[in-house]
Amino acid sequence: MRKLDQNIFNTLESSPDPSRLLWNTESRRNEGKTVLFEINSVHRKGPEGREGDFVELDFARGGVTIIPYFTGSDGIPRFVMERQFRHGTESVTLEFPAGLVEKGESASDAAARELWEETGLRAAKITELGSVCQNSAYMRCPVGFCLAEDMSVETDLDKRKLDQNEQIDILTVPVSYVLENMGEGELTNGAALLAVPFFLREMRKRGLTF
Repeated sequence: MRKLDQNIFNTLESSPDPSRLLWNTESRRNEGKTVLFEINSVHRKGPEGREGDFVELDFARGGVTIIPYFTGSDGIPRFVMERQFRHGTESVTLEFPAGLVEKGESASDAAARELWEETGLRAAKITELGSVCQNSAYMRCPVGFCLAEDMSVETDLDKRKLDQNEQIDILTVPVSYVLENMGEGELTNGAALLAVPFFLREMRKRGLTF
């Protein structure tokens, strides 16, 4: 048995050109469409003569997750979060406000709109933090993350612009609670958990740690 160290495999600095791993798309055929995404079958040819057919879920509009952050009157850093029932897991989750990006919108524009529609809050400052694909194995779905700050209540909760089947409770949650309980209980929503490292990176840039 050899001991694992940084020299057993290529280091990032000396790794081969990643383009040698690329597969070329030969054809893409739409197999169906839902409210949220299109289902495509894709034929690709890869390195060393490999080729195959693959399933692709295409969320062409993309989405945005908003991280509403403030310090409470008690001096505790907090998030504004949502609790709602999710049909995929048939469970109640605690997560950040989120939604789809409309045609012609930037991530920050969509973040401001979704934040207001779901929480009644207006943010004077919105910072785009980056984006990811939640599962690049079979999905084409950019999800952006935006930090919302300097917020004020503009719309009462009973006058929010929710979708027909949305039933959302709004809560303030200490940042420490989220960090300590990620992946447990109600804190299992993937997009919400992906938002946390983006938030921590932004705070680290500002010289803040949690």
